[in-house]
Amino acid sequence: MTTRANQIRLQIAERSVGSLSHLALLRWALVVIFLWFGGMKFTAYEANGIAPFIAHSPFMSWLHALFGIGGASYVIGVLELSTAAALIVGAIKPFFSALGAAMSTITYLITLTFFLSTPGVAEPTAGGFPAISAAPGQFLLKDLVLLAASLCLLFSSVQGPWLNVQKS
Repeated sequence: MTTRANQIRLQIAERSVGSLSHLALLRWALVVIFLWFGGMKFTAYEANGIAPFIAHSPFMSWLHALFGIGGASYVIGVLELSTAAALIVGAIKPFFSALGAAMSTITYLITLTFFLSTPGVAEPTAGGFPAISAAPGQFLLKDLVLLAASLCLLFSSVQGPWLNVQKS
């Protein structure tokens, strides 16, 4: 799909410039993560587990006020399952390749802000920051690689003149 005004070309990430079939590994790994984590959001265990992250987040704390702890978890679950669905359809439809990758990118940008807003990330017994705790510090830090995977898919799905890339 090409729009003439902006010259933005949407494509399936794995079919972009060069041999990027290895991007399929990133897509399907993200699908598994979003399906699994999204499904877990419909359990009380997970709702209570993510409650401290949401409560301290400047971007997401409103969810508890509006929906309660369980409802907030359900909303996030629906968003995560929707992201998985967009990533799945994105394996065959360029628009959804870009949409799923963008949704995944936004998810991990938000979760990485928890690194700054959630108490207990820095480990005081090890001298404080940059020493980080196992939970929640190291648990959150792994989202950096998930953000990188999401960005790889996004950049491969959305091509434009700013990237100076031609499809061979």
